[in-house]
Amino acid sequence: GLVLSLPVNKHKPWIETSYHGIITENNDTVILDPPLVALDKDAPVPFAGEICAFKIHGQEMPFEAVVLNKTSGEGRLRAKSPIDCELQKEYTFIIQAYDCGSGPGGTNWKKSHKAVVHIQVKDVNEFSPAFKESVYKATVTEGKIYDSILQVEATDEDCSPQYSQICNYEIVTTDVPFAIDRNGNIRNTEKLSYDKQHQYEIMVTAFDCGQKHATEDVLVRVNVKPVCKPGWQDWNKRIEYQPGSGSIPLFPSIHLETCDGPVSSIHTTIELQTNYIGKGCDRETYSEKSLQKLCGASSGAIDLLPSPSTTTNWTAGLLMDSNDIIFKFDGKQGAKIPDGIVPKNLTDQFTISLWMKHGPSPGLRAEKETILCNSDKTEMNRHHYALYVHNCRLVFLLRKDFDQADTFRPAEFHWKLDQICDKEWHYYVVNVEFPVVTLYMDGTTYEPYLVTNDWPIHPSHIAMQLTVGACWQGGEVTKPRFAQYFHGSLASLTIRPGKIESQKVISCLQACKEGLDINSLESLGQGIKYHFNPSQSVLVMEGDDIENINQALRKVSYINSRQFPTAGVRRLKVSSKVQCFGEDVCISIPDIDAYVMVFQANEPKITISGMDHFARPAAQFEGERGVILLPDIRIVSTVTKMEHPVDLQEQDRAEKPVIVEEMLHNLDFCDVLVMGAELDPEQECLELDRAELQGKHLDATNSTAGYSIYGVDSMFNYEQVLRQIRYRNWDTAATFDRKFRVKCSELNGRYTSNEFNLEVNILHSSNSNFMDHVNHMIAQPQFLQSVQHPEGSVSAVHNSVVPSVATIVIIICVSILIFVITLGVYRIRTAHQHSSADHEGSKENEMDWDDSALTITVNPMEKYEKPHQTEEESEEEDIEDEEEDTTSAESDESEEDEEEEEEEEVIVPKGDKQNGTRQAQL
Repeated sequence: GLVLSLPVNKHKPWIETSYHGIITENNDTVILDPPLVALDKDAPVPFAGEICAFKIHGQEMPFEAVVLNKTSGEGRLRAKSPIDCELQKEYTFIIQAYDCGSGPGGTNWKKSHKAVVHIQVKDVNEFSPAFKESVYKATVTEGKIYDSILQVEATDEDCSPQYSQICNYEIVTTDVPFAIDRNGNIRNTEKLSYDKQHQYEIMVTAFDCGQKHATEDVLVRVNVKPVCKPGWQDWNKRIEYQPGSGSIPLFPSIHLETCDGPVSSIHTTIELQTNYIGKGCDRETYSEKSLQKLCGASSGAIDLLPSPSTTTNWTAGLLMDSNDIIFKFDGKQGAKIPDGIVPKNLTDQFTISLWMKHGPSPGLRAEKETILCNSDKTEMNRHHYALYVHNCRLVFLLRKDFDQADTFRPAEFHWKLDQICDKEWHYYVVNVEFPVVTLYMDGTTYEPYLVTNDWPIHPSHIAMQLTVGACWQGGEVTKPRFAQYFHGSLASLTIRPGKIESQKVISCLQACKEGLDINSLESLGQGIKYHFNPSQSVLVMEGDDIENINQALRKVSYINSRQFPTAGVRRLKVSSKVQCFGEDVCISIPDIDAYVMVFQANEPKITISGMDHFARPAAQFEGERGVILLPDIRIVSTVTKMEHPVDLQEQDRAEKPVIVEEMLHNLDFCDVLVMGAELDPEQECLELDRAELQGKHLDATNSTAGYSIYGVDSMFNYEQVLRQIRYRNWDTAATFDRKFRVKCSELNGRYTSNEFNLEVNILHSSNSNFMDHVNHMIAQPQFLQSVQHPEGSVSAVHNSVVPSVATIVIIICVSILIFVITLGVYRIRTAHQHSSADHEGSKENEMDWDDSALTITVNPMEKYEKPHQTEEESEEEDIEDEEEDTTSAESDESEEDEEEEEEEEVIVPKGDKQNGTRQAQL
């Protein structure tokens, strides 16, 4: 019969319900688990049991599934386009399998159930870490260790945690005091210092967990901030001081940094340390006598420690610092004051003053250390008066004689003062108004703390010995010797019998010439209290407003009023204390240590000039007033300055221009010394009217060695006084000449003048007519002569006339001879009077020098006033000319003066033709 064909495709394909797949990015192969396989129960029937397709359901999935083997049902899933994990990490879609239907046409196909496919994209480490910022910045305060200064952060665009996470950070820069942890926190490994380095620049890199590092390192800048330190700011350690510049501010732009501390008041002390300059500070280094005159002290002070000289030789053996006349005693020296220097009776009123620098005495039982002692010269060992140091006490001993009183009297006066042993200079004045004794130390009064009484000394005829630096032990020892030596330095030790000194004078004598100063006190501002110590070396300021204190400190200045200050360093110390509002802990302010550098003043050159040679008739010397020695003396001081070059070209030159300027300053003594034998008081002396010294700070002493004028006064006043000194000689028969030397000083010999030598000739009557005439000629000071003469004229006369007795005798003989010759000459002259003018002209030059001598023999002005002279006048002049010529020919001593005389053209009056003719005939 008829066979009907049933549907062949009975079953639908079968696949797993879910699949899990992995694909590596940038790869198209998906590895599925389980593998993609479809089964069909219709197998092995063709078509119906075969798998023809896998289909993916889902929007635009980038995957496709292909059948690898229809019979076995194997398939493969693959990516249609590159898969990027960073865009999508996973995919989920539905997949179905289709069989091939019932025939070749694929009709009646059947599909499997839906299976879920989950695909994960596997990451590839394709991205490097990158930092979020291009530069990182941080600021730290010096001196601290930080847990974290700042944090750097890098990111990675990879999709997986393994490749996108930053596993590590690293500092690339070597040798920096920083470290970084895995979270990017940077810390310092040591305390940073602003002074050492203001800023650090470090490079940092990052690593992801796949050990891929950042393509670009990042820059980290760490700025170090100085820790705020309280203290004075904007001041210079070195302050320069040029002599004569007055008052200069020490800290013109200083200000106080308090670091926002709650300051309620400030107390500042400025100290100028000058104890190593001179006697504790810069003072005038004049001699004690000159200073006392300057300070208005009553006269009569006797200097017991003067500079050694011929008249004051007792200090010659002592150790001395010559700049300031300071004597050092090392416990081995003493000086005996010669008899007659200090009067025996000091009276009930007298003053002892001195500068002393003394330290603690060595040893347990300290010896007495004698400053001044008046004791028995021989036989006994009694101290009549003494000033000594014992165990840091100053003791003054005064024993009265029995004849004055026979009762118990005060005999020892003790003062205990720390300053006696502080190794600093102090000025001590002991004012005695018996029985009261007062001590002034540095201008302050001290009463003795202990006064012991004693019996008067029995009178005796033993001579007394006054000593300095030790006491003379005349008795109780086998051989008289010094004892109780002084250890320390003394200066300006004076004793003034009969008077005591006023406080004003004492203050002046010890005044410092340098110190601190405040410019414009009125603008100091409100609320500033200030206080100077007496010598103005310490200034204390107090205030509650910081800005006011700043302003006040800017006005503090240094001043040195000396014209020639001691050069060198003056140390400065500024210490400050701060109080704060209700705070236990307050800021502390470091001290300022600075110094003032005082430069050396330009040294003055003191020059004395004037007429250095003259002759006078003996009668003038014997007269009541004598002869003025220095009628035209001039004292000039000049200073040489180097000019500072303005432009650079001048600096290249080796020699800078030098300027010589005249300067005014005081002098402190001028000595007129007698050269050769001392003056014989029986027949000669130097004199000065004391009235000349009135109204000046000057005093004078006279001796056979010369005349000394001293005191701090102007060069003009010294000139005025020196011009009045007269030389008298009332018995001139044996004396023909006298030589003197003048020398002046400023600052006790620190600057001295040239030695000006003067020679004076005494002309005796036998040749007085001729000498009167010569004298008239020489008396004109050289620098006033209207015509200066060529060689052979004045110089010849100076030297031929002046030097010695022998020369004068020769002159007298020669003049007689010349007179005889002149008669002959006169006749020849009259015979040739009418000689030709041409002849006269040619010869005139040969005798020029002769004519010049003629010019000054008579008043030089006469030649110009009366060119036409009478024959008698001319004749006289001619005779005198010849005398002088002969003399100059015989003198060999004209060389020295010739050099000094300047040559100038000699003017011969035209009208004087007769003279010319006569010379030609000569």
